[in-house]
Amino acid sequence: MPAPLKFVHTTCELPDAADAVVIGGGIIGVFSAYYLARRGLKVALVEKGRIGAEQSSRNWGWCRQQNRDARELPMATKSLDLWERFAAENGEDTGFRRCGLFYLSNSEEELAGWARWRDFARTVGVTTHMLDSAQATERGRATGKPWKGGVFSPTDGTADPASAAPAVARAILELGGTIHQSCAARGIETEGGRVSGVVTEHGAIRTKTAILAGGAWSSSFCRQLGIRFPQAAIRSSILAVSPGVTSLPDALHTAAVSVTRRSDGGYSLAISGRGRIDPTPQQLRFAPQFLPMFVKRWRSLAPGGLEGFRSGHETLVRWRLDAPTPMERMRILDPAVDNATIRLTHSRALDLLPALKNTRITAAWAGYIDSTPDGVPGIGEIAAIPGFILAAGFSGHGFGIGPGAGHLIADIVTGSEPIVDPRPYHPDRFGKSAWGKVADF
Repeated sequence: MPAPLKFVHTTCELPDAADAVVIGGGIIGVFSAYYLARRGLKVALVEKGRIGAEQSSRNWGWCRQQNRDARELPMATKSLDLWERFAAENGEDTGFRRCGLFYLSNSEEELAGWARWRDFARTVGVTTHMLDSAQATERGRATGKPWKGGVFSPTDGTADPASAAPAVARAILELGGTIHQSCAARGIETEGGRVSGVVTEHGAIRTKTAILAGGAWSSSFCRQLGIRFPQAAIRSSILAVSPGVTSLPDALHTAAVSVTRRSDGGYSLAISGRGRIDPTPQQLRFAPQFLPMFVKRWRSLAPGGLEGFRSGHETLVRWRLDAPTPMERMRILDPAVDNATIRLTHSRALDLLPALKNTRITAAWAGYIDSTPDGVPGIGEIAAIPGFILAAGFSGHGFGIGPGAGHLIADIVTGSEPIVDPRPYHPDRFGKSAWGKVADF
């Protein structure tokens, strides 16, 4: 079964013109369009498939500051406030709540790393609590196991991946924006060297601003424009179990497995960082730039199969604006589940939390996590094409920092004071080596 996802109505008629066109209806795209619409801009969002149907509905749902890379932490902090504020602004429910995130470990090395992060976080006003053995064992009593220590981050939380992007899309419609599903953007047009329009399969929209929030498709789209954006996708598998257990933490991480309470009372189960690398022409093209990332994280990665070729999101093919593109042949990336990982994840979860034996597996799915060489997203205007703004490569962190990223993109478009320093995210940095710059978490 695929990941659950709520339905969003489509705007039937494509506008002739818009102040900004957002390409991609994942969490980054919808929050970008939302904050632009709140500022009074006429916004059109085009999505080749359904709103939130790819990685935005296939993740854990964590919205965290804990263990964020220093470059992402300011955006994570702002995002938590924006998640909270969103419901108050328009009444739409993303399922967000500050339930706190709980980490357990029996590794002295891991605990030392968390303690170092705690000390760093204090310098930027972020609260996280290190737990000694007695505290961790008591708070983790649902495991029935002793623990050397842990972390509890009380102000962090979760949102509902099935509801979040659709909720923001509905808010865009209420603000007068338009949402166009099953409408792939094939490319952009320029005039005098800058953006003048976005070409879709259903016609062109005149605009001076195009925002590419295309997730795993972003690099191949950029290639059509002569923009080199190094990106590699990792296939990650996850499963859900039925409701029926109420004594477990809302969000628990261990090295073996992580568990998150879903909005229906069931739980999502996953192994952090574990994924398959499906070889594609794009993977091979950018392999040298991803070597630092691979050296740091190879233990959790394994070779994949032909899913990447089948999906077509990492093609090096050049496509035409007047003919169907790979995005129209693959409306929604829905790769095959890694059954070995699903079995291992479920086994580990039952061992960690015996109460889960009273549940049953209700769904399993896979998704593509779009990564950059340093594990930090690329956000910023591309100098070679004024008016073209890239917002991609969120490396598995996009859901939690989606509101902050969308706000920053709206700041860039409108020339407003940026909500966070935009310099650490600018795509210009991909012209340099990532050695020594790969995110720790």
